[in-house]
Amino acid sequence: MALEVGSIVEGKVTGITKFGAFVELPGGKTGMVHISEVAATYVKEIKDFISDSQIVRVKILAITPDGKINLSIKRAVEQPPHAAPAPRRIGPGSDRDWSAKTGPQSFEEMLSKFKQTSDSKISDLKRNIDGKRGSSGKKSHSK
Repeated sequence: MALEVGSIVEGKVTGITKFGAFVELPGGKTGMVHISEVAATYVKEIKDFISDSQIVRVKILAITPDGKINLSIKRAVEQPPHAAPAPRRIGPGSDRDWSAKTGPQSFEEMLSKFKQTSDSKISDLKRNIDGKRGSSGKKSHSK
């Protein structure tokens, strides 16, 4: 079986490193799955997703002139069709209350409302942080 870029094949994991996994492909050739191509989510430890001797489906991404084969596990999985993104709610009660449609507003009016909302959120955040640290500030050590 000739290996072609874009084809999806099954192979056996023959080795795992910090940066990727080696997969034996049909015909005896070996390719590598880079850590960024293991899963659609962040991968800190490859061993959390695959193990030695596991049979995996891989997509052939590239075959370099010197014979190296780049593979992907995450691209071999059929992706569900992308749904249209949910409409963003803008109006009273949203994070962007300052841009609510209340009639034509000048840039200065919108900027002023944004600054008020921003200042309010920052002061709430500071109060929350100060409450967790305690209001006494530095502690004195008596000997």
